[in-house]
Formats: sequence, structure tokens, C-alpha cells
Amino acid sequence: MENTLVVQESIRINTTATNVWEILTNPRYVAIWDELPEDYPQEHMTTGSKVIWDTPNGNQSITTIIKALKEEELVIDLYVTSWKKKPQQGEVAYRFYIEENNDHTLLSIEIGDFSLIENGQMYYDASVEFAEDAKQTIKDLAEGL
Repeated sequence: MENTLVVQESIRINTTATNVWEILTNPRYVAIWDELPEDYPQEHMTTGSKVIWDTPNGNQSITTIIKALKEEELVIDLYVTSWKKKPQQGEVAYRFYIEENNDHTLLSIEIGDFSLIENGQMYYDASVEFAEDAKQTIKDLAEGL
């Protein structure tokens, strides 16, 4: 069996789960820690929200929120139309887990499993850098609310 390629990061954020959720679902903040099209609607993201990017080679990268459990869990499915084998929904996804404690919130991020797709190592490597940058930006934004 092939090894999984899942990025795993976590960070302690000195604020409430409510503030962390705001940074994860409000497009105003999402556009700071991730890319969004300029014309993306300004309503809070929830189950069914999609972001579709046209790639330079004529394909599309599509993210769809498949689970939005307020202040607890956010799961965003990832699919690229050029992938030869289409994973099942949720098999390749961004997963954000929020756990509020007395004086802080723990945010855990999982991205993958990229072993299920062609060129998975390339996606994994890019996601390692993304997760490292995103978690710090999310922390900074949430603590500033």
C-alpha cells in the first residue's frame, strides 16, 4: 500500500473559536491567507460554497466546502479537472479542526491525501509551504479581531 501524503500542522491561537471561524469563513479574511477570485461573493462561506480557478493550461481547480460545523470543523474538497483519476469527494481536502480551550484555541490543519493523485508529491510539497504560511496568518488575523 502506498504511503499517504497528508500535510499536518497545528497552531495555538490566543483567541476564541468564534474569531478563528470568522477568519476561516469570511471571504474578506480568506483572501488574506488564501487566494480568492477578485469577484468572489462577500457572504460568509458555508457548505456548498465553491471557488473555481482557471489554470494556465485550460483546466480548472475547484474547491468546495463539504462540511462546515461552526467553530469546530471545516472541510474543503479539492479537485483539479486535469487529474486523470478523480478521487472521491473529501479524499483530497483541506481540513480545519478548531478546539477551544480555556485561554486559547487550537487550530489543526490537514491537507491531502495527495498519494491518491498523479503528481501527488508536487501538490504535497506546495501544501506544506501553504499550511505553514496560512496557519501563522490565520493566527495573526484571529488574534487581531
